[in-house]
Amino acid sequence: MSCGCKTSGDSAHSCGTKSANGCESVNTCGNSYKLSVFDWLSNVQNPASNRCDFVEVRFKNDRKSFYKNVNNIPLHIGSVVTVESSPGHDVGVVSLSGELVKIQMKKKRFSTEDPLKIYRLANQKDIEVWQEARKKEETVKVDARKISHRLGLEMKITDVEYQGDGSKVTFYYTADNRVDFRMLIKEFAGTFRTKIDMKQIGFRQEAAKIGGIGSCGRELCCSTWLTDFRSVNTNVARYQQLSINPQKLAGQCGKLKCCLNYELDSYLDALSHFPSSSTMLDTEKGRAFCIKIDVFKKKMWFAYVDSSMAWYDFDIDLVKKLIAQNKKGERILPLEELKVPDIALPSVDLIQENSVDRFEKKNRGGFNKNRNQNQGQNPNQNRPNNNQGSRKDRPERNDRNDRPQKNERPATERPANSDRAERPRNTNPNAKPNPNQNPNQRQQKPQQPQQPKVQLEKEEANVNAEQKPQQPPKKKFKKKFPPKKDDNA
Repeated sequence: MSCGCKTSGDSAHSCGTKSANGCESVNTCGNSYKLSVFDWLSNVQNPASNRCDFVEVRFKNDRKSFYKNVNNIPLHIGSVVTVESSPGHDVGVVSLSGELVKIQMKKKRFSTEDPLKIYRLANQKDIEVWQEARKKEETVKVDARKISHRLGLEMKITDVEYQGDGSKVTFYYTADNRVDFRMLIKEFAGTFRTKIDMKQIGFRQEAAKIGGIGSCGRELCCSTWLTDFRSVNTNVARYQQLSINPQKLAGQCGKLKCCLNYELDSYLDALSHFPSSSTMLDTEKGRAFCIKIDVFKKKMWFAYVDSSMAWYDFDIDLVKKLIAQNKKGERILPLEELKVPDIALPSVDLIQENSVDRFEKKNRGGFNKNRNQNQGQNPNQNRPNNNQGSRKDRPERNDRNDRPQKNERPATERPANSDRAERPRNTNPNAKPNPNQNPNQRQQKPQQPQQPKVQLEKEEANVNAEQKPQQPPKKKFKKKFPPKKDDNA
């Protein structure tokens, strides 16, 4: 038998399982039903002698019903069965069996009197008729919408479901007001030539049938696991300190989101320890009212009635003490004096996400530090002095090393720049002379501006060029041409 994957029952959408036991991975198959149930007691042997004869059968979308297995057919989750219906028969898929069916029947208050029966496992003919009827649903829905629009009815046909034998078709519609569809049923019966059944559903049930992705990024709760729809009002958003924005609070059904009810009990439990939001404090500076509540930090913000621009936050324990003082007839201090400055705790970034230079090398800071220290020193300090040391201190050359090295300059070629070392360090030409200094000495050694390094290098290059021996010019030889040949010879 075909697997119960996908609600359409089409073989093109099934996982390909052809077994009487059904699909072994019906709960994990990518095309499995919505609102699927996992039987945790499937591998546990029932200690009781009596066995549950009821099974849960599922039809298109989220419609389920319970049927009695009177013939004791071996059924498993995913088995396609033919069940009793009025009129004719219907084809569905077993979604749950075993002892869990009793719990579901008790939860949904299903009556066990005169239950519907399971006829047999669906044969190939039943499945072919079922699939042919399901293929016509989309075209029937489009035609039904055209007919309702022509009659001017304010309703929306959401879904169409054919019975397994094709003897009945059910139209699901949504409408804000009551709709008189007597003429509509006559039009449908004459067009589709079958029994017509009309069912009105709510907007939340419509979203559950269609399905989709919510703003949280997951599939809608109503189409996956949520079965009971509770009313949601705007007070739920106010308790949770949410802004009353219909575009953000409304779901795909156009109503308030069902998930607003999930954490409502926790918020109500936390707000029970807070003073009333309409609390007024009598201070020496004037009356103050509560303007904001933070449930997580357990704080309340107050502001003066006259000037509500400045807000002051206090813990709920302190607010309770202030309210007790007001009840005794005492006025409390101004809010700015009661406000304790918050101590900023140093935050430790364990993963260094906020560090901008976390990708740089660690020794770069030391390199920059040494570089900055060297910038403050005199650049001429590390320059070697040619006049330092006497000839006696220099090592004597051997006979083999009498020739100067390549990088070593002979003494005769050295420029006579001995006066450069005797120049004073003061390079400022506008500096005032020292009055304690001998005037004759100032005349003998006048201060001269220090020449730049580039100019000194040019002078050294000119001196070296003059000391190099001039090479004799090369002789120019005349080009000799071969003798011309005499043709008369």
